[in-house]
Amino acid sequence: MSNKLARILITSGPTRQYLDPVRYITNASSGRMGAALAAAVLKLGHEVVIVSGPVAVEYPGAATVIPVLTTDEMLLAATETFKTCDGAIGAAAPCDYMPREIQTQKISKTGKPLTIELVETADVVATLGQSKRDGQWVVGFALETEDRHFRAIVKLERKHCDLMVSNGPAAIDAETNEVELLDSNGIVIEAIHGTKEHVADRLLAQIDDRLIHQSSKPKT
Repeated sequence: MSNKLARILITSGPTRQYLDPVRYITNASSGRMGAALAAAVLKLGHEVVIVSGPVAVEYPGAATVIPVLTTDEMLLAATETFKTCDGAIGAAAPCDYMPREIQTQKISKTGKPLTIELVETADVVATLGQSKRDGQWVVGFALETEDRHFRAIVKLERKHCDLMVSNGPAAIDAETNEVELLDSNGIVIEAIHGTKEHVADRLLAQIDDRLIHQSSKPKT
């Protein structure tokens, strides 16, 4: 355990982007990994704030939870919270696209194909990475279906992360996970497999040693 107790932001769960008042697009994130990470943070004695999309999972009672719905809401809550945190772990799966136009009334069936134009949403983790102050750190998650290691390195650099966790779609709403933790140079420093609680404990041990403990050392 480090000598410094940190305040850590965790983003967790999915976000929703509405097409009309009752329909939306989303990502299939359960929030299980975010909850496990929060428990691991608290186990080390640190403080945790969770910015979470809509989930059924229960977060630890000692965690501060800020509920959000859309990606823009997650971005706003995360950027404001990050200002008072030592670091952030981006475990959420925000919806990457939103409709260019949201219909004010329920879209009715017409028997014909429906075309919806989608535009990209803001990148929450990249925004946090770009806003880091001296001593702050950001850990990202890269869930990919192919070229996992290469794509994780690309995201590591593009999002200005200090560490990147690479995993695959089998992790979605599962009780177990299989990940690789990459350092700032893209080198795998630990491969972890097991329950999400075990994975979270190992990730936090690395974060505690490499980021929290290091940031508490006086600069020479």
